[in-house]
Amino acid sequence: MTGVAAVAGLVAGVLVVSIGLSVVVMYNRFVRQRTLVEESWGQTDVELTRRHDLVPNLVRTVEAYAAHERAVLTELTQAREAARAHRADAPDARQGYEQSLGGAVAATMVRAEAYPELRASDGFLHLQAELTDTEDRIAAARRFYNGNVRAYNTRVATFPSNLVAGAFGFRRADFFELADVRAASAPAVDPGPPAGA
Repeated sequence: MTGVAAVAGLVAGVLVVSIGLSVVVMYNRFVRQRTLVEESWGQTDVELTRRHDLVPNLVRTVEAYAAHERAVLTELTQAREAARAHRADAPDARQGYEQSLGGAVAATMVRAEAYPELRASDGFLHLQAELTDTEDRIAAARRFYNGNVRAYNTRVATFPSNLVAGAFGFRRADFFELADVRAASAPAVDPGPPAGA
């Protein structure tokens, strides 16, 4: 009888240690994933801030050539200020402000197309390239961030890691979605004259 009790005690001890180790491993994975989500959000924020910083240059450049586009430039400036005012907000709370800023930048660039002198200016061409590069970097950073959020949220929601998440206060992270203004509008295609005409 003593041997059976010893074996039962050993089995119970091994089980407790196994469960304890599993909890520690799951906890550490949550910490690593949460840190990765925070780091990737930091990179996204850097790119969004870069866009905020380029907007005053765009306003000054367009103003020099297209002074009567005041309404477009005012909208752009207001969208920038609103986005900057909400920099400390959570990703899902910032989406609308950043979406408005992206739309205002795109609208300004479209209006600038009506000014050949502006389009030919080296300053504007450089700024246009910087803004395009920044938008691409925002999209890449956002995809990386959302991929990390997806992996983290999956772990928070699946069994048995959801038990550890609940016990230690790991909560779902917010995705950051922005529509790509350039992708939202189809490019205009001029088919030219019919063949044989």
